[in-house]
Amino acid sequence: MTSFDAEQSIPKALTIAGSDSGAGAGIQADLKTFAAHGVYGTSAITAVTAQNTREVIAIAEVPEEVVAAQIDSVLEDIGANAIKTGMLSSVKIVATVAERIEAWGIPTVVDPVMVSKSGNYLLAPDAIGAIKRDLIPRSLIVTPNHHEAAALTGVEIESDEDAREAALRLADLGARIVVIKGGHRPGSPIDLVYDGIAFTELDADRVETENTHGTGCTFSAAIAANLALGHGPLDSIERAKTYLTQALRTSYRVGGGHSPVNHFHTFEPISSSR
Repeated sequence: MTSFDAEQSIPKALTIAGSDSGAGAGIQADLKTFAAHGVYGTSAITAVTAQNTREVIAIAEVPEEVVAAQIDSVLEDIGANAIKTGMLSSVKIVATVAERIEAWGIPTVVDPVMVSKSGNYLLAPDAIGAIKRDLIPRSLIVTPNHHEAAALTGVEIESDEDAREAALRLADLGARIVVIKGGHRPGSPIDLVYDGIAFTELDADRVETENTHGTGCTFSAAIAANLALGHGPLDSIERAKTYLTQALRTSYRVGGGHSPVNHFHTFEPISSSR
């Protein structure tokens, strides 16, 4: 076996998302999640944010041609078994990312990030149409929370029936598999999965914690990591939910606001030599 063949055997995933200087969400959370799964992670940054656990202070978009160049430079050399998208910010960036995903044909998990945990808008209102028109039809899996699903479909989710209707509408837009996340509803955080044929409900214990920054990013990145490892889509979703639940359960505070989940809960910390 050549060294190139050996490199090709390493599972790899690409995140296309915004940078979080507090490292709780965005590409930082994605790369941590990839690493925790033993997947080599690469990134294409769409925006740079100045933020911490309390607030987003500033956002600077990366020019769309630079976003495209990042994607192409990584994939033509390193490659990827799966892609995930997060914060895409603008119509131009959404269209550019969708075009490159179409060109490369790699299974993609779309996390339609719209609002940060602190309430800041991370997607221009006029870009929602671009997500629906350009990106969702090119996705393997789309993972909106209830607010994002409502913005994309016009269905306000207040019941199980509403969630199913939203999932059906997202499938009509072209998504092959839809996950309506249930973390924003009271009670058990039941995620509704629709694969174009049947509905499946994934339940888990609700973890009472304020350390929830980056949960959506982490969940979608975990799905992509499991796809890169060779698991099927539905199995990848279930594994990602189990991983995220334990990451919430073992989380710890790192700032004064919403701290992140514990991405490395399966690892033993390296002991200090001092």
